[in-house]
Amino acid sequence: MTGKHTLQEIEAAEKKPLWKRLGWLAMIWAGSVLALFIVASLMRLFMSAAGLSTH
Repeated sequence: MTGKHTLQEIEAAEKKPLWKRLGWLAMIWAGSVLALFIVASLMRLFMSAAGLSTH
């Protein structure tokens, strides 16, 4: 496998329903927002443990 997609693979991907493609986009976006929330919460927890305030 060379990493390049064939024309048939590209056409097959374009035939998928729009709601499925948008669903993947929404899932990836939600996952990134959740990951950012977790990292920010952990940083806030560590700052509080070190005696720093967040306000």
